[in-house]
Amino acid sequence: MFSPDHGPRLFGLAPGIDFARELVAGLRARMEGQPPEAMARVELIVNTGRMRRRIEEAFAEGTPGFLPRMRLLDAPVDPVAEADLPAPVSPLRRRLELTRLVSGLLEAQPDLAPKAALFDLADSLAALMDEMQIEGVPPEALSRLDVSDMSGHWARALRFLTIVQGYFDADSAPDAACLQRRIVDARIAAWQAAPPDHPVVVAGSTGSRGTTLRLMAAVARLPQGAVVLPGFDTDMPRHVWDQLLDAERRTDRTQPGEDHPQYRFARLLDALGAAPQDVMRWTDATPPAPARNRLVSLALRPAPVTDQWLEEGPSLGPLAEATDRVTLVEAATRREEAIAIALRLRQAAEDGVRAALVTPDRQLSRMVTAALDRWEIVPDDSAGVPGHLSPPGRLLRHVAALYPVPLSAEALIEVLRHPLTHRGDDTARHGLWRQELDLFLRGTRRPEGAPPGPHPFPDAEVLRAWGVAVGAEAWAGWIVDTFCQPPVGGLRPLEDWVADHVARTEAVVAGTAADDPSELWAEEAGRTLRAAVDALAREADAGAPLDARTYSELFTGILQRAEVRRTEDAHPLIRIWGTLEARAMGADLMILGGLNDGSWPEIPAADPWLNRRMRADTGLLLPERRIGLSAHDFQQAVAGSEVWLTRAQTADEAETVPSRWVNRLANLMRGLGAQGGPEALKAMQARGARWLDMARALEEPIATRPAPRPSPVPPVDARPKKLSVTRIKTLLRDPYAIYAQSVLRLRPLDPLQRPPDALLRGIALHGVVERFVSETVDTPEALTPERLMAAAEAGLAEVPFPAIRRLWAARLARVSRGFVTDEAERRRRAQPHPDRLEVKGRVDLQGQPFTLTGTADRIDIDERGGAWVYDYKTGAPPTQKQERHFDKQLLLEAAMLMRGAFPDLAPRHVAGLVYIGLGSKAGEAALDLDEVSPEQIWDEFARLIAAMRAEDHGFTARRAMEEDSHGGDYDHLSRLGEWEVTDTPETERVE
Repeated sequence: MFSPDHGPRLFGLAPGIDFARELVAGLRARMEGQPPEAMARVELIVNTGRMRRRIEEAFAEGTPGFLPRMRLLDAPVDPVAEADLPAPVSPLRRRLELTRLVSGLLEAQPDLAPKAALFDLADSLAALMDEMQIEGVPPEALSRLDVSDMSGHWARALRFLTIVQGYFDADSAPDAACLQRRIVDARIAAWQAAPPDHPVVVAGSTGSRGTTLRLMAAVARLPQGAVVLPGFDTDMPRHVWDQLLDAERRTDRTQPGEDHPQYRFARLLDALGAAPQDVMRWTDATPPAPARNRLVSLALRPAPVTDQWLEEGPSLGPLAEATDRVTLVEAATRREEAIAIALRLRQAAEDGVRAALVTPDRQLSRMVTAALDRWEIVPDDSAGVPGHLSPPGRLLRHVAALYPVPLSAEALIEVLRHPLTHRGDDTARHGLWRQELDLFLRGTRRPEGAPPGPHPFPDAEVLRAWGVAVGAEAWAGWIVDTFCQPPVGGLRPLEDWVADHVARTEAVVAGTAADDPSELWAEEAGRTLRAAVDALAREADAGAPLDARTYSELFTGILQRAEVRRTEDAHPLIRIWGTLEARAMGADLMILGGLNDGSWPEIPAADPWLNRRMRADTGLLLPERRIGLSAHDFQQAVAGSEVWLTRAQTADEAETVPSRWVNRLANLMRGLGAQGGPEALKAMQARGARWLDMARALEEPIATRPAPRPSPVPPVDARPKKLSVTRIKTLLRDPYAIYAQSVLRLRPLDPLQRPPDALLRGIALHGVVERFVSETVDTPEALTPERLMAAAEAGLAEVPFPAIRRLWAARLARVSRGFVTDEAERRRRAQPHPDRLEVKGRVDLQGQPFTLTGTADRIDIDERGGAWVYDYKTGAPPTQKQERHFDKQLLLEAAMLMRGAFPDLAPRHVAGLVYIGLGSKAGEAALDLDEVSPEQIWDEFARLIAAMRAEDHGFTARRAMEEDSHGGDYDHLSRLGEWEVTDTPETERVE
């Protein structure tokens, strides 16, 4: 196949050339004239399974014939020899083993790292072990590191690494990286002893890893061996190649040029003692845009030699030709970028053009997928959807989250709402009962015979009683059997966790009467997750015993590694690739998305084990390696036939920095005025601006007339005929809320789990004070701060938030002494009575069909027959002016009291109206009855109700809010935002 010579045999294909197709063309040209079976003797070693499939497709496009014997770089051995090799330890098993080791070390030395870092440490440790195996770095190299002049963290990290030394022993079970190294070493030794007489070709690899580099160097020296390099830059002069391998390392131990796209090839040439001119052309194919290749090659020169832009730039010629099929999209936001890309992909689908979005930014790819959905275009996404975000993955995670904590209403409804829940049985009836149960747990709807709500933490008794009340005994029994299980405490073996977790999830899917959970594992997502769960079950014996919360975290992490692809309905022409996939594939239109620093190239991840100096001293790879690989991916992709370069100027509400390669390209073009660089750059931007204009037009909302500030006028008979004293403030400030609640009968849906907000705090502390006062009425000596805090401990026990209970108790403790002192003074004025705590009352308004209701926190009657009306406030009590004009609660309660609204209470007069502060403004705040009397307020109230019942009265939205920032329950219904509070209300009669 190859003519004999004495030097290493290296070939290259320029960036932009379809590597797989030209590789096949070169093989066929070299085998021309030989018998057909000669091709079957060729041993072809390629870098990925995707590249192998692409080569098979290229062979299928030509005349029928034999295929070469294809191997992968991670196992470059024939199947017969591979059968005699030990099976490698699976990555999952090795991760579980490391999790066990790291967990034991953290328990023995808790100061090394927090327990929460367990899985991250195991992952990074597994990655470091793989790298050490591939680069041939023994554990002894780490122990020889001198860290005496470094921080204590690195010394602790080296102690941490001692736990994995056993995995490097010769008799230890090999993992994939170790087995690859052993295979490569064995093959090189065999070739040196007896060189093969058949052709051996390594194709598609850049030699970025140590094991791969040694294999490529060995193959290049074989009598019938060759290496075919992808994306080899034939436009870069010799002195630049020399610059990449400067013998002097920098003070930060980086290699000059290591972030250059051609650095890996330079290292291979150096290892072989070859020069760039020794790399021969594999075929006579030319790249789609040779002029663009020269431009990009010059733009990406290593930083120390970018002064050559001035020397070599004029030789590039007119740049309009080099960039006439390049579009630069600089969107304002990531969403705008995604929509512009989606529009171009849609156009490509209509025109029958093969198009691919290439980006390492998974968020951008998901946004583009969502934007394409409006045209029912599903791209073939090579990365797919992470398993934990797929429907079965979400359900499995929801069920795993049930184990560590008591069953809450939120968690129960969340699982019951999942589309896979109860799929094995009657889904329609399941949906109806789920809605009924949701309202019952919120306390919104109580069927006859069911216990009163709300039920933030439902138990079996409550659920069974509800099931009997609504005729859903079997369904409620299924919920009790499946969900009402106590929290699992302590440690359990991982295999027990997996078995119980799968069985419980399958019971959730099967439903009430069915025993078929197959819907959980159906379709592509189910099959993918079934494989991941089965793998975990097989390897579970290697894991450490875990508690419930840690198991949930581990399970989520495993699902994140599973990729669910939508291959059934994917469009045949539209694809989304990562940078790795783009190396093997080709498309007529290449869209390079997310070209911002930090995204492409990605920022190297922090290494918790070794810093830059330690990595350099041991011979491990430096962070710049990843940047160099990304640069090579960029150089190959930008050399396509038609190319888009896209980026967003802002992301996550922060300005972004353009990718260094886009910056270099733009700066070079701006400086080449004689070659039309600035004009060519503007043309690229203009082509992008056209698509951005279309994206903005697509997003432009349809012009509609903003809704006016509403002031509905309902029929008089439909207006409220009863309100509580606390709603009078709302009637004054936001009449529209009264209209929505009392006329339209719309009420906010109660939460499944009430948050620890001001309302819950007020309810809880009101109960505490009521308990304290009633318990100490007949025992004045018990009027102590200690007794108050004992009542608080009992009263706050019902609050389902331990931290909040302590916080609220601590706040009450700060004011307890002052409260007790004031309480003693209150009792000297008038003695409380248990029947006059939380007193309910009502009174009819004379001359109007209207009833005012209210509940007084406390009414004391003194010896002179005077009534002292108290109201507890956990927030700031209203001022005298607020009470006078808006917050009329106490004054109205006093007027009701004088009209016999409260049973068995007939005071001679109102002696005092007092707010009792329990919050930051503790103490008493008495109203001045000389300034405004209850009778005056009652007269104003009567006029207010008469005005409300006037024929043309409108219920204006947000009539007199205390602050514009205060929200209301019905602001969305009134279309707030389309109008301002300064707008004139528009009355509208409603029927």
